[in-house]
Amino acid sequence: MAVSELLSGKLLYEFRTIRAMVEIYCRAHHPLKPSKGVCAACQEFLTYAETRLDRCPYGQGKPTCNKCPVHCYKPHMKQKAREIMLYSGPRMLLPHPIMAIKHLLAERQPAPGKPPEGVSNRHLRKLS
Repeated sequence: MAVSELLSGKLLYEFRTIRAMVEIYCRAHHPLKPSKGVCAACQEFLTYAETRLDRCPYGQGKPTCNKCPVHCYKPHMKQKAREIMLYSGPRMLLPHPIMAIKHLLAERQPAPGKPPEGVSNRHLRKLS
């Protein structure tokens, strides 16, 4: 599965879920891609998503993006994420049933309030 040098814990699991969704989307929408992995455009999106997860102000207590009161994606990347998730979400049940169910359960959690100071993954990495 996806390996990230920046992320750990819940954020790494979230990144793996996003990566699985992007792979499903890319396989269906970009037929001319490398034999393994995703196309360059989808890889660029994954790199952006990893950076945003690393800088999420909620850190390991991050809610699902759908429930999050802080919108950290740029508008065009947010639209791309929405497009990927709308297509891949229903198709996640067969190839990745546990990921899909865990994500659906996480979306049922209530929206958090204001994020605490200094708990982003990036902030904690720089302190170490």
